[in-house]
Amino acid sequence: MEQVPTDPIDAESQDQATAQRSDPRDSLFLTAKFRVQGESAVEQVRVRNLSAGGLMIELDDPIDPDTPVELEVRGIGRISGKIAWRAVGRAGVAFDKPVDPKKARKPIGKTAKPS
Repeated sequence: MEQVPTDPIDAESQDQATAQRSDPRDSLFLTAKFRVQGESAVEQVRVRNLSAGGLMIELDDPIDPDTPVELEVRGIGRISGKIAWRAVGRAGVAFDKPVDPKKARKPIGKTAKPS
């Protein structure tokens, strides 16, 4: 079932962002640390999809497009970017520099080799 933002301005910005995407999105579910640049408050957010150029997060509080943000994603590390669009309970982040989204899926830590 498709979710439709209730704010027409937000819906328009999300549609524009979707049309401008060039990187394939990898759907996943993981948590990340999120903060607005220049602020000390850190919030845990859910990452719903990830590409080399950006991601979509679930976010309770509204945030304005173009707000500079930082995230820390498991396997990738610290990422800076800007809010590209927002909808009720969600926001898109465009990264300042591309990342390798496959790193977020790799296991963390050492694993024993089979004998």
